[in-house]
Amino acid sequence: MSDTTARALQLLGLLQSRPVWSGTELAERLGVTTRSVRRDVDRLRELGYPVEAERGAAGGYRLGAGRALPPLLLDQDEAVAVAVCLRLAATGTVAGIGEAAVRTLGKLDQVLPARLRAQVSAVQDATLTLDSRGPQVDPDLLMILARAVRESVKIDVQYVDRSGVETDRRLEPYRLAATQHRWYLVGFDLGRDDWRTLRLDRMPDVHATTFRFAARPTPDLEDYVRRSITQSPYDVVATLEVAAAADVVRERIPPSVGTVTPLGPRRCKLVVGADSADVLAVHLMRLDLEFRVLDCPPLQEALRQYAERALRCAR
Repeated sequence: MSDTTARALQLLGLLQSRPVWSGTELAERLGVTTRSVRRDVDRLRELGYPVEAERGAAGGYRLGAGRALPPLLLDQDEAVAVAVCLRLAATGTVAGIGEAAVRTLGKLDQVLPARLRAQVSAVQDATLTLDSRGPQVDPDLLMILARAVRESVKIDVQYVDRSGVETDRRLEPYRLAATQHRWYLVGFDLGRDDWRTLRLDRMPDVHATTFRFAARPTPDLEDYVRRSITQSPYDVVATLEVAAAADVVRERIPPSVGTVTPLGPRRCKLVVGADSADVLAVHLMRLDLEFRVLDCPPLQEALRQYAERALRCAR
């Protein structure tokens, strides 16, 4: 790295460390003249960093907000702090954060020194996360799978289905998907010659191989995952005809629980799942919508029992 490049990076680090610097302060920190500082500022601007300059006693150089987010320079403590927060976000319960956290963590983990990576793991191991929904997923597992997806390498997976049967799978991983409750991997199962959606909390062991694969034609992965996770995790799945517009039902049913298909302006089909017919009956009644059960006798019986109980309580 040339002296000019190293000084520009040092200047960038100073600008990110506090709101405003005078030209004289920057020159003293960098050991150069104020003219050299101006040239280095111009270099940063050419690279896309929005460095602003103001004249006067209260003026100076500051790093402004640009249209695109420029790369950040992090010292060791800052890198550890960011990585720890990303790991917690990846396995936490904040809606919409998990997948972005894994992608960002993958980029950071690629350049994080082994010593700092060990510090991150130590903080993670010493942290107790409360009020989490669903099974927790090991951040290291997320990292292995995220790298395998990014690098298009095959993975070997031990997988335990909901019956407790353990199988060995070799997969081509294509996408990680997060819901409010669980993480999933969608990939092509080479042993079954078909697409599969697998829960990460049912993977006791995962190894990334060194064998790359060429991307094959994929289905609509978002739709495929939504349909898979609506039906496969639940013991009871029912099809309903709902007397409401599809958009109204979608506002009340999370995509991880049900799939909505329009049948008309004020009618739609809902495929919905739960761990038991009783639980499903309770949640459906809370929707405050008229519906007809098409194919699930256990749900029909649970609804009848709740209706009879409600009448007795009302009397």
